[in-house]
Amino acid sequence: MPSALGLAPPQSAPTPGVATPPNVKVVTVKEDTFLEVVFSGGVMGIGIMILLMILSIVAFYLVVDQAMALRKKDLVPSDLVENVRLLLSQGKLKDADQLCRERPCPLSFVLVTGISEIEFGWPAVEKAIEDSTAEQAARMYRKLEYLSVIGNIAPMLGLLGTVTGMILAFRQVALSQGTAGAGDLAGGIYSALVTTVAGLIIAIPSLGAFAIFRNKIDEIISDTAYSAQHVFGSVRRRMPGATVSRPSIPPPPRS
Repeated sequence: MPSALGLAPPQSAPTPGVATPPNVKVVTVKEDTFLEVVFSGGVMGIGIMILLMILSIVAFYLVVDQAMALRKKDLVPSDLVENVRLLLSQGKLKDADQLCRERPCPLSFVLVTGISEIEFGWPAVEKAIEDSTAEQAARMYRKLEYLSVIGNIAPMLGLLGTVTGMILAFRQVALSQGTAGAGDLAGGIYSALVTTVAGLIIAIPSLGAFAIFRNKIDEIISDTAYSAQHVFGSVRRRMPGATVSRPSIPPPPRS
């Protein structure tokens, strides 16, 4: 039966050994390759797909870079915490400062900043620790923000390609004064939707990685602040301006 547009529905290839009726037109459907599907959106669609490919490469680089950079054992080394705490408890400020400078990491930067303010009392040291910790957090978040930007831009670029393709598809229908077949319209629509799919494929992993790395940075910053307080705990009570804590009551002797 003819379709609503007056076109005969396409028939699949004839089955071997079965005669084809003379009034039925056989249409062989050609399957597009992957590259043909990707670059089927015309000049505008190809340009947007190239931009999306560039964004995917940048996102992959950022994910690998953050996975290698955000390692707690390198950013908050436990041996550095204990060695600096021991040196500060012995009053060896220069040795502690030198040890921190030989082990560059966010924790060492915070400790060096705190050590440089020891002569001004505990309030100055505490303020220096807070400011340097916030600075290190901002530095680590700065590069991570690019993943969030890519995760938000990629779907919009894909949507731009889809809207542009839809406009061109319906323009073709308008120019043909409605004589364009359903196959022509469907081909334009499916080509336009390719960019949206590509944008979503890039955006979903990017936003997922951004959330994971953001939580990782929060954990590292929290451990950095805690470790810095632990390092200066041995000298805190001897510094002017330090809050005097209540003495701990020893447990009763065992009978």
